[in-house]
Amino acid sequence: MKKICLIIASICMLFSLSGCLYPDQQKAENRVPYHDQIQMVQGAVNDYKKDTSVLPIKNKDATTDIYEKYPIDFGRLAPKYMQQPPGNSFEKGGTFQYVLIDAETKPKVKLIDLVIVNKAQDLELRLKEYTRTHKYPPYDKILASGRYTLDYKKMGYKEAPFVVSPYSGKNLPFIVDNDSKVHVDYSIDLYEALKKAKDIKEGKDIRPLLTKNSYFVPVRSVPYTEKNGEPQFLIGKP
Repeated sequence: MKKICLIIASICMLFSLSGCLYPDQQKAENRVPYHDQIQMVQGAVNDYKKDTSVLPIKNKDATTDIYEKYPIDFGRLAPKYMQQPPGNSFEKGGTFQYVLIDAETKPKVKLIDLVIVNKAQDLELRLKEYTRTHKYPPYDKILASGRYTLDYKKMGYKEAPFVVSPYSGKNLPFIVDNDSKVHVDYSIDLYEALKKAKDIKEGKDIRPLLTKNSYFVPVRSVPYTEKNGEPQFLIGKP
């Protein structure tokens, strides 16, 4: 009888542990940019546009950054063009937002890493709190006109916050503009991309170099150009 009770208890414990592990497994899956999911959404977008002559996107303000301007509206695609949004999409509890780039020419499906967005927003909130108390942002260095680093120690940070690049896996720092909006500095990734690029014209935005061979867009970025083989902030271009 005791053996039977032990067996039953072991089985119950196994199911209990499985239940605890499952959400973590789901989270891990929702952090992976699967090629077939992106291709499935691309096909649905193409079919929708062919049938309706418009794109299945949500309306955004005209001033929205180009890489956040065309989020895909899965409500228009499901269930006719696809059964449901991908499991790694924000709509299904994932950490990616599906967006379009080159919307006016040849729309391509790409991903926004919402972890990056959330970290930038968190820093923005802390910056606003600091500015509310101290009147001015705690600027550290001037990188270019309207591009600054922050003195994080004044804000209570022990270490400078960062995000992990979706391109290289390296740590990328934050910068702020004149409006205290927080951006990610993609200079490290752009420098590597420029090594492989050809015929780059000075004064042209080079951020498309990052999207060319990646699923991701450089969310929370500012325009960059090339000068002497290195990325430079492109000032005056939205």
